[in-house]
Amino acid sequence: EQVTESGGGLVQPGGSLRLACQASGFTVRNAFMTWYRVVPGEEREWVARMSGDTDTIRYKDFAKNRFTIYRDNDKNIVYLQMNNLKPEDTAVYYCNTPEGIVEGNWGQGTQVVVSA
Repeated sequence: EQVTESGGGLVQPGGSLRLACQASGFTVRNAFMTWYRVVPGEEREWVARMSGDTDTIRYKDFAKNRFTIYRDNDKNIVYLQMNNLKPEDTAVYYCNTPEGIVEGNWGQGTQVVVSA
């Protein structure tokens, strides 16, 4: 299993970004996928998650009504659409599965900087 995150960048407060998590070695349609982030000086925290079989979706409180997790089964990608970004959203964003976490297999992440 491998994931590759992309789509980060520098954006002004109130702006939007769409992060992508390209999966290889497994199918996102059948996987429990979670987006995480590491804010400078803090521990990794989950942001949004989506189950494979039931399409159950959950968001951390700070992400509700601003972020949307969804997937493209044909491309085997899980996206995180982030709107109304705030400076406190500045972080490195990662995606992973429970299996990947157990194996200690993380992608390189994608850096998001929200700044005027």
